[in-house]
Amino acid sequence: MMQQLKETAGFLKQETGFEPEVGIVLGSGLGALADEIEVSHRLSYKDVPNFESSTVEGHSGNLIFGKLGGKNVMAMQGRFHYYEGYPLEKVTFPIRVMSLMGVHTLFVSNAAGGLNKAFEVGDLMIIRDHINKFPGNPLIGPNLDELGPRFPEMSQTYCPELISKAKKIASDNKIKFQTGVYIGSSGPTLETPAEYKMFRILGADSTGMSTVPEVIVARHAGMKCFGISVITNLAEPVDGPTSHEEVQKQGAAASAKMTLLFKELIRQM
Repeated sequence: MMQQLKETAGFLKQETGFEPEVGIVLGSGLGALADEIEVSHRLSYKDVPNFESSTVEGHSGNLIFGKLGGKNVMAMQGRFHYYEGYPLEKVTFPIRVMSLMGVHTLFVSNAAGGLNKAFEVGDLMIIRDHINKFPGNPLIGPNLDELGPRFPEMSQTYCPELISKAKKIASDNKIKFQTGVYIGSSGPTLETPAEYKMFRILGADSTGMSTVPEVIVARHAGMKCFGISVITNLAEPVDGPTSHEEVQKQGAAASAKMTLLFKELIRQM
């Protein structure tokens, strides 16, 4: 894998001549932030060596290099998911490439189901911690010593300083926000009522099918991490079952608030 990572990072450096500081991963319906980036290079995943394809509707499948908030950023407009059939090492491959290219801070976003009964559709939840319910861990196997330690420390997985700044930015801009714990699981089925109950008992406030493997790999590589869940549906929907189309719709509706928050937070770094 290390050879593939170096091949991909080398290709991107040669194609773009770019030195990114910040990595961004955009989830379902949240790709609008890419429109705020002063783009210098845009590459389709299919043109990047060793990259997979994003097969999920709402994930454009582009790698974007440019300026946001005065910083050099590398953004994934669409991510890879375990439920698409990719092993966790492929799901997290782009994050490791970011690390080799010099990214020191990772911003992640996701569309999530609200477990906390105080949450409403459209809320932004600043992630303060996560629970891994994926069937495995992306660091299982031989450790890539060039990227990080065998046993990475995870007591402050999401950067307290960035969380504090984000809360102030949201308050100053009158953006309603929540903070909470995100639980990630494999999907692609949405959860049963019993599973929602279990997740609440475990201490989770939102749930989805991404983010956790990416953040684990980012922390392994020593990156600071900041994450937001856009609450696109509720664990106990009042209007009947949830569809992926509704998730995309609600994600797009909340995208402007998330974009403002990410952009200003990156500017203040």
